Parts: sequence; structure tokens; C-alpha cells
Amino acid sequence: MDVQVHELVGAVHEAAWLPWAVQYFFLIAISATALLMALPGFAFGRAEALPRARLALMTAVTTGITAPIALLADLHQPARFWEFFVYTHTSSWMAWGAWIVPSYVVFTLGFAWALHRPAFFAMGQENWRFAWLFRWLSLGGPSNGFAPLLGGLAGVAALGILTYTGVEVMVVRARPLWNTPLLPLQFAATGFVGALGVMLVLERMLSRDGALEAALNRRLVVALCVVASLGAIWLTVAKSGLSPAHSQALASVAGFTIWQEIAFWGAAAIAVPLLLGLIAPRHTGWATGLIAIHAAWMFRWTVFMGGQAVPKVGSGLYDALLPTGVAGLMGVIGTFGLWVFLLVVYTTFLPWTEAGLPERSHGAPRPARSV
Repeated sequence: MDVQVHELVGAVHEAAWLPWAVQYFFLIAISATALLMALPGFAFGRAEALPRARLALMTAVTTGITAPIALLADLHQPARFWEFFVYTHTSSWMAWGAWIVPSYVVFTLGFAWALHRPAFFAMGQENWRFAWLFRWLSLGGPSNGFAPLLGGLAGVAALGILTYTGVEVMVVRARPLWNTPLLPLQFAATGFVGALGVMLVLERMLSRDGALEAALNRRLVVALCVVASLGAIWLTVAKSGLSPAHSQALASVAGFTIWQEIAFWGAAAIAVPLLLGLIAPRHTGWATGLIAIHAAWMFRWTVFMGGQAVPKVGSGLYDALLPTGVAGLMGVIGTFGLWVFLLVVYTTFLPWTEAGLPERSHGAPRPARSV
């Protein structure tokens, strides 16, 4: 007689990787991909790409500052962050990240400062209350011919960000859903989707330029096609058995209704903005942008939080609880709040619309300020 044993014991536990990690991987991917999209307009001297590049730079700077804060919050003992530098392990991708992230933030902020330096200097020569502050910010001169060098270094660091964040998760063999070779590419592709989503929302809020909106939507369509293609390749490889890692990952979630619903929702989050971007690239920026942001965030939430709900051994799914305090829901809301605050500061106090090509002509003098 055949004996069948069904495991009925489940477990309720707190997730090891908290929502802070989701926020970090979401924001840092947006920042790195936005920085790469800003380079053609600024570092490579393409004047026609400047409106798009300015939105990309704003996105890269604000999310690039917010992301490391979320990372520090995710570390259970943030004060020990210095140990990554003192006790470096070259075989650890997390240790490599401890060097890549600060380098990226420094080069990105330096690149942004160089692009704004001529405007800082001009504002420092005017007769107004805060002229002294902008003279200090310009460090006494308008020259910014070194901006392409800083942009190139920031671009290299951005590629390092996309590499280490993807591989850092992929190498975790205990989680079949993570241990798949396509995961770094999926992280990068959804990062471009999220960055373009943010840029579309900012364009609707700040510029309202129909031509720019259409251009951003067209690029979003391309990014969504890449994401859809990677998803199709992942599913094909998993079902064909060509890659045991992908097959094991699919088998770990295929039998659960909740994961089927997540797959359907994810497909819809790709298909809807893709169709809108194709059919009506103008006047749809709010919808395509917000859905794109949601798709990028949802992918990371599903991978990190959903991946921890899949048991390493046994059957069923773990009931991984989302705490409501600063380590959970309030942390997610607080991180987005910090990001919005930085956007307000950036657009209010920085002459972001005047960021242009390095060593450009500064034009006519501004009217004197009397504030």
C-alpha cells in the first residue's frame, strides 16, 4: 500500500530582508539607470537630449541620495557599516558594494555639481540675499570642462551598481527564486522602466512638453519590451529544463495560486503602459509613468519578500509578516517621503533648468535680484 505524507505544519516568521531592502534595490536601480540616460545629453554633448537629460539627472541625484539611507536602515546594526571597509572580503559581493555605492554617490553628486557650476557662479554675482551661498557653491568660478570626466566615472560606477546588486542576490543558492542567472538582467531592465516612469511623472509635473512626453514613452516601450522578453526567456528556459536553476525556481512557486495571480498582475503592469505608450504616447504620461514605477517596485517586492515566503524545505508557503513599524510599512512610506522632500529641494533651490553642456556660453547676464 502506498503511503502519502502531507506536511501540514507551517511557520510564521519575520522576513530576514526587510522592506528597507526593497526600497534600496528599487531606488538605487532607478538612480543608476537614470544616470546612464543622463550621460548622452550632458557628457557626450548632445544638445537635443538636454530636456530629457535634466529630468534624468534630477532622478539620479534624488534617488541616489535616498537609496543608501534605506540601505543603512536595512542593516540591523548600521553603526557597524565601517566594518565593510576594515574587514573587506574580496569574495563577497556585499563587500564590493560597500565600495561601489559611496563611489557612485560621490561621482554622481560631483557630476551634478559640475553641470550646475556655471549657474551657481552667475547667481553668485547677482545682488540678492543668498548670493554668498552660490559663490561658495561655485567655488569661485564657472568652468565645468571636467564634467564629462566625472560623468564617465559616475557611469562606470552606475554599471558597477547594476552588476553588484543583481549578482549579490543571484548568488544566494538557498533561495531558488533568486539563484537564477537572468536575475541581474531583470533587475537592470526593470530599473530602466522605473527610471523612465519617474521621469514621465516629473515631466508631467514640471515641463508639460508633449514632444518630451512622447519621447519618454517611446523609450519606456522599448524598456518594457526588454522586460517582457527576459520574462519570456526565463519561463521558456525554466519549462524546457535547459537550466536546472530556472526549472527549480519555477517549480518552487508554480503550484501556488497566489503566485499565478502575481504573474498575471506583473504581465498586466507591463502590457498596459506598453500599449498606452504605443497607441497614445502623448497625454498618457501620468498613467504610463505611475504604472511603470509600480511595475519596477512590484518586481523587487515579489523577488525579495515573496522569495522569502517560499520555504527552503517542506511544502506550502511561509507566512512572512510585514511589520507596521519603522522596519516595515512606515519605513516604506518614510523612504518615499524623503525622496519627495529631496525632489522639492532640488526643484526649488537648484537652477536645474539651466544645466547644460560643459563649457557652454553663459549668455546674457541675469537681471539683478533684490530679495
